[in-house]
Amino acid sequence: MSDRQDNVIQFKRRRTGVVVGGIAGVLVVGLILLFTCFKIDTIEVTGNKHYSKDQIKDYVLSEGYINNTVLLMLKNKIRPIEDIPFVAKLDVEYVSAHKITVTVYEKALAGCVEYMNEYVYFDQDGYVLEISPTRIEDTPCITGMSFESMELHEKLPIKDKDRFKLILKMTQLINKYKLSIDSIQFTSEDEIVMRYQAIRIELGDGSNIEQQLIDLGEILAGLEGKEGTLDLKDFDTAVGTASFKATK
Repeated sequence: MSDRQDNVIQFKRRRTGVVVGGIAGVLVVGLILLFTCFKIDTIEVTGNKHYSKDQIKDYVLSEGYINNTVLLMLKNKIRPIEDIPFVAKLDVEYVSAHKITVTVYEKALAGCVEYMNEYVYFDQDGYVLEISPTRIEDTPCITGMSFESMELHEKLPIKDKDRFKLILKMTQLINKYKLSIDSIQFTSEDEIVMRYQAIRIELGDGSNIEQQLIDLGEILAGLEGKEGTLDLKDFDTAVGTASFKATK
């Protein structure tokens, strides 16, 4: 092999070595910058209702926590944080080098029923979302029913289809009119009794439930702080035939 060919080969090797070394250098610098310039100082939480911001932060900072805005965001994209009760998902978004935003998407709870000393939460279509010993205060709890079994992600096992439809309609209307109802009871006479703070709300058989609930929020606002029974069995929005009997 000639000296010229040897020089060409050596030049190519040197050039390849320079390129590889340059790439390695860039990668090293990039990694140094990644691990030193993107430490998390601020976590902003939005969309939370049932959990406090500190509780959501604890979930984010728990298992496999990475103190790096970019890497934590990527980790959440690849393996999202799951199995948080009452939460559908958490989105972790990069805001700046030292700040991330956590958006909480909570499950849309329509109501709950009691089963074996636990609370079974369902959505507006009657599907079971969560079974938990925790009572969520702003979710109406329906009593006066019994169940033989309960399955997560299945419909509530209510054999009486008319009652099932009535339960769904009530919870949908409560959500629609933004009513704060503590509990809903089916009495032994198959009548509906709701409770709001110290007020017992009698609704009869529920055949006129939509008319009864349209103005309920305004009626309850006028009774704030009072105790007694609100009779809406014969309520008519046109004439306003509601009566309230205060507790003695």
